Amino acid sequence: MAEEAEGEEGAGGGDGGGSEEPECPECEICVPGLPGWMGTFSDLVTLLLTFFVLLLSFAKTESAKYEAALGSLRNTFGGNVLKHGEIIHRGKSADNAPTMIEAEQPVKPFPIDFLTMEGLLNKHEVNRESDEVLNVMKQDLREYSLTDNAEIYELPEGIKVRIKDRILFKKGSIKIQQISIEVFDRLVQLLRAKDWNIFVEGHASLGETSLDGKLDAFNLSSYRAAGVTRALIKRGVRPSKISTVFYGDTRLFRYNDGGQPDQVQSRRVEFLLRKTDLRTPGKKVESQ
Repeated sequence: MAEEAEGEEGAGGGDGGGSEEPECPECEICVPGLPGWMGTFSDLVTLLLTFFVLLLSFAKTESAKYEAALGSLRNTFGGNVLKHGEIIHRGKSADNAPTMIEAEQPVKPFPIDFLTMEGLLNKHEVNRESDEVLNVMKQDLREYSLTDNAEIYELPEGIKVRIKDRILFKKGSIKIQQISIEVFDRLVQLLRAKDWNIFVEGHASLGETSLDGKLDAFNLSSYRAAGVTRALIKRGVRPSKISTVFYGDTRLFRYNDGGQPDQVQSRRVEFLLRKTDLRTPGKKVESQ
């Protein structure tokens, strides 16, 4: 019995020793600073910002759009720019100072349809189309070696190219006196290959009449322009791309504005290139 009692005490002592709780593991030492994923996220945001800055650098800044928006704001808030020579201006403060910007010429507001989504996303808005036509025309002139023989003008309705080489005629006649065959052939090649419109303009010198006296300046200029038009058609230029006009002696050739007219250069036929024909129907508007 004594041995059994000792065995029970030994067993009880063993159970008491096994009930002790295990010690907690030590925590990892916290490293100071931001977590590692924050650096990767920052790099991603920086690269995205750089990408948008690159896109902005490739974008074309259109001064016409900026001025149009400025004019719209001025007109909306009742302000007006300062124009020399005028006394009364809308949108001035009590001390007679302009409330908006100062400029020599007022900025015109643009139509409200410019603010539509279609207008903002339209590829040919404002002056974009003119810029594209200008670049295409320069490329075509270089391709056919006509860069040195042409003068390019920007107009509100588009790009105009005037060929400097003119066809000159004998006095009182429709016979050619001077022509650059090489330039004329290159011009024909361009018109046959590219989609451009050509205006053939006939002229005459002051008071010019035919040798027999039957034709006046208008008739002479019309016959000269018609003869050149027939030559273009005969060489393969599409008739639908040719507009033939004549001015008689109303537009004499002058080297300088206001200078004396050159009678020899006035007896001429000139060439004008345009992307859009003036007879092309535009947007119809109400007459009232």
